[in-house]
Amino acid sequence: MTAMETITVPAHLQGYPGVAFGGYVAGVLAGRAAAKTVRVDFRRPVPTDVPVRLAETTDGGAELTSGEVVLALAVPAEQSVEAPGAPSWAEASAAGDAYRAAPPSGSVDCFGCGLERTPDTGLRQHCGRVPGRDLVATAWTPGTQLADADGLLPPSLMWGALDCPGNAAGRLLGTQRPGAVTASLTATLLRPVKAGEQLISYAWLRSEEGRKHHMGVALASASGDLCAVATSLWIDPRA
Repeated sequence: MTAMETITVPAHLQGYPGVAFGGYVAGVLAGRAAAKTVRVDFRRPVPTDVPVRLAETTDGGAELTSGEVVLALAVPAEQSVEAPGAPSWAEASAAGDAYRAAPPSGSVDCFGCGLERTPDTGLRQHCGRVPGRDLVATAWTPGTQLADADGLLPPSLMWGALDCPGNAAGRLLGTQRPGAVTASLTATLLRPVKAGEQLISYAWLRSEEGRKHHMGVALASASGDLCAVATSLWIDPRA
């Protein structure tokens, strides 16, 4: 091990109640990894409001632990997906409106996709189906309260925007069940984005194998320029 610190994920950064939002956790770990593309594997739920240990590892990665238990592990990786062209701002806006009008069952107050969140208190990743394309998408604008000192959306929150769209893709394009969790997230951040900038998040289903659902996810500007790309693995709860 090399550098080590103790962190506490505050309660408002939850995914499921009492559980830290996976995309944010992945982004924090990726920020300690010595690579442009990082894969984060989730081993156990990370609690909110409980101190956990964050440490860099000798292979250029990082891990989050509680006592002797590994909660999540980040390692340098290679990106294995090419994103399709982004939907238009109008298409993504309409898809987001459709999601909010009839959200899937099992919605929770998630920092990434909670329906009651505002642009300053959550990422509002409300991804609905895009007619005529095998995509889900949403148009959104991060609030200024989410910005860092330079007015940018922190990398940890850019990672966060690459999490929940995969859930929507699994639910709306595939056979994924309510209560599924992110098992891994591999992401590459391509350029910074500003708080207040119009953004498009979109995702697609890559494959399914029983309880496992493989997604592709991308974050783009309103004009369609890629800002980040990711792959994710979601796993259904046991029956």
